[in-house]
Amino acid sequence: MKRKIPAMLLAAAATLVPAAPAFACTTEVSVCDSTAPGSFALIAAGRPVAVIVDGDADSAVRMASDAFAADLERVGGIAPRRATDVVGAGDHLVVAGVIGQSRLIDSLVRDGKLDVAAINGQWEGHVQGVVDNPWPGVRSALVIAGTDRRGAVFGLYDLSEKIGVSPWYWWADVPVERKAALFVTAGARADRPKVRYRGFFINDENPAFQSWTQKSFGGPNSKAYAHVFELLLRLKGNYLWPAMWAPKAFNDDDPQNMVLADAMGVVMGTSHHEPLTRAQDEWHRNTEAGVTGGKWDYQTNAENLRAFWRGGIERMMSKGDGKGYESLLTIGMRGDGDEAMAEGTATGLLETIVRDQRAIIADVTGKPAEQTPQVWALYKEVQDYYDAGMRVPDDVTLLFADDNWGQIRRLPDANAKRKGGYGVYYHFDYVGGPRNYKWLNTVQIAKTWQQMDLAWQKGARDIWVVNVGDIKPVEYPLDFFMAQAWNPEAMTPQALAAFPERWAEATFGAGQAKDIAALVTDYSRLAALRKPELVDATSFALGEVTIDTLDGGEFGAMIAQWDQLEAEMLRSKAKVPAAQRDACFQLVEHPILALGTLYRMYYALAWNRKLGATGDARANAFADRAEAAYRRDAEITAAYHALGGGKWDGMMSQIHIGYKIWQQPDTQVMPEVMRVAGNAPPVRFVDPTTSGAVIAIEADDFIHSADGKGLRWTAVDDLGRTGASVVALPQGRPATTQADGVRLDYAASVTGTGPLEIQLHLAPTLDVSGNKVQRIGVSIDDGPMRELAVRLEPDTGGGDRDEQRNWTRAVKDNAALVSARFDNVAPGEHTISIWRLDDNVVLQRIVLARGAVPASYMGPVPTAQ
Repeated sequence: MKRKIPAMLLAAAATLVPAAPAFACTTEVSVCDSTAPGSFALIAAGRPVAVIVDGDADSAVRMASDAFAADLERVGGIAPRRATDVVGAGDHLVVAGVIGQSRLIDSLVRDGKLDVAAINGQWEGHVQGVVDNPWPGVRSALVIAGTDRRGAVFGLYDLSEKIGVSPWYWWADVPVERKAALFVTAGARADRPKVRYRGFFINDENPAFQSWTQKSFGGPNSKAYAHVFELLLRLKGNYLWPAMWAPKAFNDDDPQNMVLADAMGVVMGTSHHEPLTRAQDEWHRNTEAGVTGGKWDYQTNAENLRAFWRGGIERMMSKGDGKGYESLLTIGMRGDGDEAMAEGTATGLLETIVRDQRAIIADVTGKPAEQTPQVWALYKEVQDYYDAGMRVPDDVTLLFADDNWGQIRRLPDANAKRKGGYGVYYHFDYVGGPRNYKWLNTVQIAKTWQQMDLAWQKGARDIWVVNVGDIKPVEYPLDFFMAQAWNPEAMTPQALAAFPERWAEATFGAGQAKDIAALVTDYSRLAALRKPELVDATSFALGEVTIDTLDGGEFGAMIAQWDQLEAEMLRSKAKVPAAQRDACFQLVEHPILALGTLYRMYYALAWNRKLGATGDARANAFADRAEAAYRRDAEITAAYHALGGGKWDGMMSQIHIGYKIWQQPDTQVMPEVMRVAGNAPPVRFVDPTTSGAVIAIEADDFIHSADGKGLRWTAVDDLGRTGASVVALPQGRPATTQADGVRLDYAASVTGTGPLEIQLHLAPTLDVSGNKVQRIGVSIDDGPMRELAVRLEPDTGGGDRDEQRNWTRAVKDNAALVSARFDNVAPGEHTISIWRLDDNVVLQRIVLARGAVPASYMGPVPTAQ
């Protein structure tokens, strides 16, 4: 039995996903094509109403209102009138401002025409409302009132999205549909974010982001960052870690970077290993002054390091208003170049470093350190210091991290409260072991949802920041991450299920939404099977060879899936209007073509080497195919770089073929192929052979679910390698026992005699409590439960413990396998029960076999029971 999400819940969830334009008059302050009683005509006969902002409004509000006015022009075709007062501006107006700072907004509040009580004083909140007769001579106004400057900004950009301007209109060339008329329904609505700081980290950005900004803007300067800041704000984010690979330094390369970020309302940070606004590369600059360039060692060079950090805070405070440029300061210290500090570094030394950094903050800002927001990132070995007992002042936010592969390592106990709260640093991109992954999007949003929902449930609610590499091509999962960060409680399993189609509708329109949603979802599943940089000619098994035929085996089955996906993509592409083709290529076509081509190249290489090793001349045909695929890879990249007259030239320049170790090769070259002399028969494939001796059951094919202890089993589609996974919700709850009865039952018809092995395929996850073990139970019929333990320990390099090897295998294969052997299981019908014991264990599949389960990458094909 599959527990499916009811259709009415899916419909309700669609209203929770901030993605699609709201061309339906269903709720207060929604945008629609036709008028209704009390509605506000935002655009009439192609002409938008005037946009009004106080002349002394904060620069962030003024700049967002400029962007909103430009969006109205994109939709209506005519630029709206701009003014700083309502007098003579027109009968119908859009007015934006900050409560307590705007005389126009405050007059409405004072006169009882705008109710802001529900959000007043809240961080980044806003009210959008249609107000009749707001001021003399004005018949109606659409008012956006923010509780602070970003509240007003988000209120404006929320309307931009609702009128059909995608946050990705520039970054993915998503076109805007023209509308001659748009109306806003009567009433008011309030909104605010649930996570305080929400943003992303541009990282591992050489060569792609680096070469693209150099070609397009002359480098990662304020001209380039203007587009980054706008995207962040349109996604309702507020926090950015800028690109920092040498030789880049955000604040030093272009002083206007910092100025513009603050002017637009962006909170700037620095990465997890760059304290007090200082980019890592700044330590290697200006060495002639005698401060920088020495040893990055606080035990021997503390005075210079303190002077260096002080300079960073002095720069932050150089705005001259006594407040400084808005920042969230990273504190602590790692080794130079994002490496671990010296082995055996004492927690006492790090506590001294933090104490001295806070003294600098207090001295330069002229106020207690706790009044300046700070974060301590518990990344890699820094978490070990935390585990060893190191503590920082209560006002500092503790930023936990994942294992760089999407599994969060540690989260706070549910009752562990602190003033600064907790956050999570997550990864969509990574450079490091066991292999870099930075070429294409390989993220399943369901996995992101599961991990970040866990973070929310466990109390990590103050910072969510994700490493996005070059921003492109992870547009889709970044959109999802920011939507979930805005309101994690609204991103329910139902909203998650609705998200792909809502996103596709917002980007390509309702007519293409269902097909494109299926394409991006199926692509994400296939891409997540194994990171592209890990795929080679040995990744998957080939089948048998005869003198006449070849069996593609498991590798061939994967190629068939890529072929099918590409065929479906081409059918959908044919329906895409010309104006949407560039966006479609970037968001849908390119990843499918690029990764499918990579698979075909390595599949051909696998056959070339297998046949060539035995002198089989059929190897030559596969040599030709491999070389053709390599050329096709270059053609696909060139097509991307040619889009829009070269707008994205350089963005897809990441090396992705020929990995030998964890680090990328210096250059991309065609892998060596073999040629065999002689004539060869034509290549003819036969269907792969399968064994009926193994039973595979998908996790959502249970016949009965037993809930309990406030937990409910829920199938989450497209989580894992083969389809839906099952989790017990809500997450973050304590362990249960067999006596609590939280279990799933599966029917299995077993043949043969002898021992029966039951293997569970789990999505990789980590124990976030620090116990380093996750447990799940399995039993047959009414027999005793076997407790299975999953022990995965992230390996930061060269680990030789079983737990570390298990982790490396799990992240490479995107699955963790555990098994139990049951003796004397008679043939016939049986019930297999899976017991929830620990939280954050995600079941993908159950495999049963007499004797050992045969080795394969994906496991057997599901068996009808």
